[in-house]
Amino acid sequence: MSTRRMVQGMVVGIAMMVAAWIPAMAGSAAIGSLAGSRNATLAGQAAIANTTVFSGDTLHVREGVAVVAMEAGSRMVFGRQTEASFLKEGDGVAVLLGSGDVSLYHPAAGRGMAVKAGEVSVEPAAGYKTLGEVAMLGGSVVVTTKEGLLKVERGGATEQVAAGKTVTVPLTTARAPMPTAPPPAGISGAHITTATALGVGSVAAGGLAAVLSGISMSRAGDANSSASKANSTASIAASNAAAATSAANAATSAANAANSTANSVGCALNNFANSQGKVSPYMPPASMTCP
Repeated sequence: MSTRRMVQGMVVGIAMMVAAWIPAMAGSAAIGSLAGSRNATLAGQAAIANTTVFSGDTLHVREGVAVVAMEAGSRMVFGRQTEASFLKEGDGVAVLLGSGDVSLYHPAAGRGMAVKAGEVSVEPAAGYKTLGEVAMLGGSVVVTTKEGLLKVERGGATEQVAAGKTVTVPLTTARAPMPTAPPPAGISGAHITTATALGVGSVAAGGLAAVLSGISMSRAGDANSSASKANSTASIAASNAAAATSAANAATSAANAANSTANSVGCALNNFANSQGKVSPYMPPASMTCP
């Protein structure tokens, strides 16, 4: 066999191995793809768009946002100061929320998805297109449903949170532990940055929109606070302006009264001088006359 044919055979063999390995890896270890991020790290490395997210990875978001797109159109937006890890559970995905908040979108036909914070588990109800948020605040888990239906489970008790509703569940245990499981056999710790190769699908457009939405959400509180301060400042300024106007009007009235009094005194002096056969010593202003 010639050297050329040997090389061709090796190339074909490697290609076949890669083709067989990628679907197997996607089915067993891949969670989804990082659609976009700002000020975030994934598995200790700078979070880069289209990086594959594996079971066991931990995401840290500082003063920024990160969006993870999953199969069947599901996606999650992680807000600032958030720590979360990912685990593959059967055909679904579990997100262990250590701190911060996550907004989730889950289509009616999406695969299983759950957010776990301490002993509290939150997941979209089957068959519902769901949009909601899970946040850890002051030792409690706050769950809000904006569309669809979320199920909140704790200690065997389940509560359904319908659209437009919010529930707060106190935590009695420490935050959810971050997984430290090593990557599956045959997979290195390095992350692939091609979502298409893993069958995650085309998420660039939706991911970008979600990133922009996440950034807007992360800034909404600051914007509302600034607006409230601006309104308060405007109210104070309006009150001060009204007070200043009132004071000016009072000052004008006082000045007019003083001028009238002064003119009366001047005219009285003229009358007295005239009665003594003397010239009037006082000349009224142009806008006033003596009676």
